[in-house]
Amino acid sequence: MLEANERGIPIGTAPVEGTDLDFRVTRVIGATKLDQAFTDLERGSDGRATVELRAADSETVLWVDEAYLYLMVFTGDTLPDGGRRSVAVEPMTCAPNAFRSGDGLIRLEPEQTHTGTWGITPVAGPL
Repeated sequence: MLEANERGIPIGTAPVEGTDLDFRVTRVIGATKLDQAFTDLERGSDGRATVELRAADSETVLWVDEAYLYLMVFTGDTLPDGGRRSVAVEPMTCAPNAFRSGDGLIRLEPEQTHTGTWGITPVAGPL
């Protein structure tokens, strides 16, 4: 994961192992407050990293290809109203503050292109 200062600017990396931010094994988010960028994503044999969000009666899977090196996950607890109504997961090709740090920043020369693919798969019905 990326460690951040009080302004949310990344200042380094740290492992998630042994922290309340380790979601590599399915578990309840519960009261964990998330405003966190994750990197070094675990990927399947197809090169995709996935995030599975489950509720009592549904599941949503977000997947990203190798172009996306970071995922930003936000629960909204730090918003002025303090109300958590959902979880946001944002695929990112570069780290927060990349225009300044250069971390993951992709620079394209004229006529160059860059392609990344991501998707969301809703799963309906009882789980």
